[in-house]
Formats: sequence, C-alpha cells, structure tokens
Amino acid sequence: MIFHFAAIKHIIGGLMANDEQSQTLSGEILGLHEERSTGREEPAGAIASRRRTDHWSHFLSHEWSSALLYLFLDVVSWVAIYRVAGWFRYDAFYATPFQFFIVNLIQLGVIVAALYFVGGYDRTVEKLTLGYAAEHILAVIAAAVVSAMLIYSAATFDQTMKPSRGVLLLSFAIFLPMSLAYRRWIWQYVVASSANRLFLIIGGGAAAARFYEAYRKSPNGQQRLEFVDVNEDRAGQPIAGEGSPIVQGNLAAKLNNLGNRYSGIILAEKAGSLSTRLLERLVHAQFQETRVYTLESFYETHWRYLPLGIVDPFWPLQTGFQLARTSPYHYFKRLFDVVASTTALIVCAPLLVLVPLLIWMEDGSPVFFRQERVGRDGRRFILFKFRTMRRRADQAGEDDIYTREGDRRVTSVGRWVRKLRFDELPQLWNALKGDISLIGPRPEWSKCAARYEQTIPFYHFRHLVKPGITGWAQVNYPYGESDEDAVEKLKYDLYYIRHYSLKLDAMIVLKTLYTMLFGKGR
Repeated sequence: MIFHFAAIKHIIGGLMANDEQSQTLSGEILGLHEERSTGREEPAGAIASRRRTDHWSHFLSHEWSSALLYLFLDVVSWVAIYRVAGWFRYDAFYATPFQFFIVNLIQLGVIVAALYFVGGYDRTVEKLTLGYAAEHILAVIAAAVVSAMLIYSAATFDQTMKPSRGVLLLSFAIFLPMSLAYRRWIWQYVVASSANRLFLIIGGGAAAARFYEAYRKSPNGQQRLEFVDVNEDRAGQPIAGEGSPIVQGNLAAKLNNLGNRYSGIILAEKAGSLSTRLLERLVHAQFQETRVYTLESFYETHWRYLPLGIVDPFWPLQTGFQLARTSPYHYFKRLFDVVASTTALIVCAPLLVLVPLLIWMEDGSPVFFRQERVGRDGRRFILFKFRTMRRRADQAGEDDIYTREGDRRVTSVGRWVRKLRFDELPQLWNALKGDISLIGPRPEWSKCAARYEQTIPFYHFRHLVKPGITGWAQVNYPYGESDEDAVEKLKYDLYYIRHYSLKLDAMIVLKTLYTMLFGKGR
C-alpha cells in the first residue's frame, strides 16, 4: 500500500510541472489560427502537419467524437496490454478463450465505469490539469481493485480459472499512464477544434452581463463570446463595461448562417420573452445544427454548479431532479453508509486512538469537539469532531465564526489533522447513527445556518438532503471563510441536490481521496 501511495505521488509530481504549462496551452492553440494569417510562407512539412491538425480538429468538433475516440482507445489498449502481458502463460490462466473474453469484458466494464465517473469521456472536462490527472489515477486504481475482487471471486467457483495477480497488476500499471497520456494528447486537438469557434449568447441584459463575468473567470474563458440582443435595443454597447464584447444585432442572419462558426448557442433571455418563430428556429438548431443551452444547462454542463440568479421558490418542483423520497438509491445509500461507516471505524481504530493522544499531549482535554448542527429537514443534532483549535476558542465573537488561513486558534497538531481530514473521523459515528450521510452538503453550525437563512436566498433548499462528511461543494470550492464563500458553496450544493445520484457520489469519493492523499484540506 505504501508503494502504491508513493507511486501515485511520483506520477502526480511529474505532472505538476505540466499543470502550470497547461494553463497557457489553450491560449497557444487559440493563437494558431492567427499565425496562419500573417502571410508567411510555410515549409511543406509544416503544411502537411497543419492539414493533419485540421483533419483532427474537424473530427473532434463533433460533441460525440472525443468520447468515442477515448472509448475506442481504452478498449484496444486494454485488450492489447492484457493479452501481451499474459501471452506466455495464457493457457495457465483460463481454460477456454471464452473465459478470457468474459474476464476482459468485466475488466473493461469496470474501467469504463470508473473513468466515466471522473469525466474521462466528457469533452468539457479539461484533461491537462493536475486535478484531473489525480482523479484519473485514483479511478484506474479503484478499477484495478474492483476487477481483482470480481475475477478472484469468480475463480473460487471455477477451478479452471487461474488468474495471475502479477499480470493483472502489470496490465493496470501500463494502462494507467497510457490512458492518461492519450487523453492529454487528444485534449489538445479538442481545444484546437474550438479555437476559431465562438459561443453565441442571445441576450444583452443583466443576465448576459453576469454570465460574461462568470465565463471570463472560468477555465474555458479563452474561447470567444458573441452577444446579440433580440430587440437590438442594446446593440453597439459593451456587455459589461469598457473592454468587454460589443452587443450586436441582426440575430436572424446569424441563426441562418451558423455553419461551423459557433460551438453552441446560449440563451440568456427568458423563453417567455422570445417570439414563437425564434423558439422554433432554436429548436431546429438544437436538433440539426449546434447545441442550444439555457443559462442553467450551460452552468451545470460546463461548470457543475447552479447559479442562484435562476433559482426561484418553485425550483424544487421542476422536472429533472434525480432526488426523490421513494428513490431506490436513497435506501441503497443508507445501507452503504452503515456498512462503510462500520468498516471505516474498524480500519481507522489506530487513528481513533493516536489522534486523541496527540491532541491531549499538546493541549490537554477535551479531545473531542461537539457542536449543534442542522440536518435534513432542519433537524438539529450534535456533531462530533476531533478538537483542532485551542480550548475556549469556541467562545469567539460573532465575527470569528470562520476559520481562516493561518488562524492562530488552530494548534500545531490540529493543523496537520485538518490537512489530512482526520478531524472528520468521529463523524463516522454520526453517519452510523443516521444523523448525516457519508456524502452530502456540509452540516452547518446552527448559528451559521440561522444567519445564512436570513441573508442568502433559498439557503433552506440545502436541507432537502442529509448533510455529509464530504460533498460536492467541499471538493470543488476552497474552505469557506466568509458569507460570500457560503453563497458560492451553495451553488455547488444545489447542483448536488439536483443531480443526486450514484455517479455524482462516486465522483465525490474520488475527489475526496485526492484531497486526503495530497493534503489539500484546511
């Protein structure tokens, strides 16, 4: 196990230098087309290379193409690697080729599912970041563990099967860097395919301006935007002040000449304000030309959170929610909480002794921190954590309800315990009791919850699900230390409520492991 952790950190460390370079790569690719227009004569080799790039970019401009290519390469690579690794002892593994086929099918199913959970087939997920690399590695390791469990379980019932642990481990060890490498390579062409394309935003009002500001700060903010006003009242004005794109008119002409110019159309106006003819034209574009997004669907698809500006009191009554009181997954998740919490308490028993001892040696007792939190449907309960702050720190005033970077109230031991998230271990008891789940929105202190409900619109929607030890907001947004951070984290919590599912919970688990392994907590 130590070897595995060391290997993971070594691979991530090697990618870390590339992570900073990846931030500028998109800009370099976007500048490729500008260099072509300078009129300089290109060598024959450069022209041939550019044509190949153009062919790849044209193929990858289709939304389905990158996912299909990733899947094809995953299947071919795995089958080839596993076949070659076991070539010399093939007959010793499986009695018939059919057994070999079934085992490969099981392994591929697990691999594809694991990579799907972390966005390995999603073209909107950037493949060049350190964060994705870590999630990819953890997903493949998880697939290796699950595959081994399934194969060796089957082998106990069929004595003719003799799978080799060495071959299985070697195959995954080769597949891991290879599958990550060709994703990083293909992603560059995915970016190039969008280099000369724009997003067409229909709208020129406050909603469009807010979208522009959010887009400018986003990872894909290098792709250009074109704003067009339906009524042309704001045509000729900058969308969000000096230096921002100018709002244009003549929407009909743009919709009649979509071609390959636009990556998508984003609707920043309410559907009720649009004419029937325009709506029919947008429906035609959605099904036959390019994708049409509402603001809500764009935020959810590309940024995985929900903007509060589109939430209203009837939001939970909309269609599309995967959360329901009678959902089978709701009962499966409770069963998982009980089994996983019990197992984790047993496995982590040494830490449950060591951490309190270190806390006591540095700052005395008590070693546990108890606080009233708010759960599902507003129910109050007492949450347990290891104490990481000095005694009497809980007597701080109203202005000190947040733990900030370099907070002097945090002890030396507490600083490391918080980084590794070991302070959360006692919450396993809360999960076992049913106060919280392992996965869900952060359970807020009752004093904070009362304050937020008075100042943040629709904050009470967080209480539609059980809170959790880890959640979508915790793994996507830094530790909150202000009311503004609470607003930002609510956007992710609402996304979780809307997309409550096994897939999303699996993504959260992998992101949490990344946080724990690399000390990203605070």
